[in-house]
Amino acid sequence: MYVVPYSYGESEYVEKHSRFIARVWPVKSEQEALAHLREVREKHWDATHNVYAYSIKEGNIARFSDDGEPSGTSGMPVLNVFTSGGVNDFICVVTRYFGGILLGAGGLVRAYSKAAGMALEEAGRAEMKVVCSVTLKCSYSQLERIKAEISRFNIVTDSIDYGANITMSLSVPEEETEAFRLRITDVTAGSVVPEKTGESLKPVKI
Repeated sequence: MYVVPYSYGESEYVEKHSRFIARVWPVKSEQEALAHLREVREKHWDATHNVYAYSIKEGNIARFSDDGEPSGTSGMPVLNVFTSGGVNDFICVVTRYFGGILLGAGGLVRAYSKAAGMALEEAGRAEMKVVCSVTLKCSYSQLERIKAEISRFNIVTDSIDYGANITMSLSVPEEETEAFRLRITDVTAGSVVPEKTGESLKPVKI
């Protein structure tokens, strides 16, 4: 398993009047990463620099660009913020509006790293895990008890269908699936038995 950004994250950092606007997206392909890069470049066409770094686990792809900043002062430091924490499948674009004061090589490294790190914290981290799709059917009188038990696990409720009875579709981490099934079976005296219907690789927030 490996770590990815949990969601989109954005932050702004100001150093000696220079604005650093960092954005992070979770991505699955290089094409998706480049689409986000184009989006930022179009939005911030007037920026001094649009530095970026991305890494895609499939194909072992890693790219970065200083976009006109002195070599080694921006793109690589941004990439290092993520790779040092084992984060993959992301693109981070840091937009800089020059504030009139030179920061020097060390100052640039610190500023770009700080901005990227702040955006990653906003995005959060998730671990890619095998997640099981689970369906369970219960009566209306059992719903609140079932919800209470669900909250004890790291489970995402994908949908609830309110018909003659209630049908719930859940995403359950593989390592918790059997314990969840046994717990629900136990508290309902066997009247509700969760059924596994499939599995996939999904991000689970950490």
